[in-house]
Amino acid sequence: FFPTSMLVVAPPRNAADLALRTEGLRAHNRWLAEWCAELPGRRAGLAQVFPNDVEAAVTDVKWAAENGLRGMLVPAIPPDVGLPALWSDVYDPLWSACEDHDLTVTQHGGAGLPDMAGAKAHNFLMLMEVPFFANRTLWHLILGGVFERFPGLRFVMTEQAVSWVPATLAKMDRFWEMMTTGGFVGEMPADAELLPHSPSFYFNRNCWMGSSFPSRMEAEAIRTIGPDRVMWGSDYPHSEGTFPHSREALRHVFHDWEPDVLHGLFGATAAEVYGLDFEALAAHGIGPTVNEVATPLDRLPDNASMAFISL
Repeated sequence: FFPTSMLVVAPPRNAADLALRTEGLRAHNRWLAEWCAELPGRRAGLAQVFPNDVEAAVTDVKWAAENGLRGMLVPAIPPDVGLPALWSDVYDPLWSACEDHDLTVTQHGGAGLPDMAGAKAHNFLMLMEVPFFANRTLWHLILGGVFERFPGLRFVMTEQAVSWVPATLAKMDRFWEMMTTGGFVGEMPADAELLPHSPSFYFNRNCWMGSSFPSRMEAEAIRTIGPDRVMWGSDYPHSEGTFPHSREALRHVFHDWEPDVLHGLFGATAAEVYGLDFEALAAHGIGPTVNEVATPLDRLPDNASMAFISL
């Protein structure tokens, strides 16, 4: 149902492709609901939708809520597929349905790239540019007024690092401040009237980051963003993830952090964002102990994950 991996594939480009791939997504969503139901309360499934047909996407949101899924995976939109960007209010029925049904909107890194098939260094270019085309969804949604119109909407960006977020929020806040105080001339100040609050306000109310296998350097960015806005991830079962050394990764990166901060970062925040009962999850005794995480590693494991870089 997909011509290539989700990381680089574009949304469908014609009606026949949309029909075929929509059936594939819906088959996956049905399987996912059954898989999550095998362990009630311990798996938070995300139904997938395409942005091409908003009415169909709204139908899938309602189905996901009725079948116990916890969120919707909405892809980034490449600039060359002929679809409105995510800042457009054409998607408001989708955001409204997610808000009404208490489903968290999640976007995985990737899927927003323009077509690079003709490039000689295709894969290299993809790796260089995939962060930007994923990251831009944050300012598209904030500056498009999505969170102003839907204050209860929850939005998560996952597997696209976090170190870029503080500078991006600072830049948006600086422009917003200049616009609202007349620092720009001409027509520019009118843009800020769409946002009665600063961009960082909307991030701190509506947005979270899923941080896959952060290094110690990335962890410092988590401190700046606010650990309550971030959820740690292992990227299991991908080879670039921390498995089978996830505990070692936690010890290496977070051994000098306060336990109450890590409580949220390692699970409580995710349980809240995706509507799981954290106390019931904790009763299963899954995960490392406080003392285990607080014990630094004597040596790094033989694992190429970015979590174990020296910085």
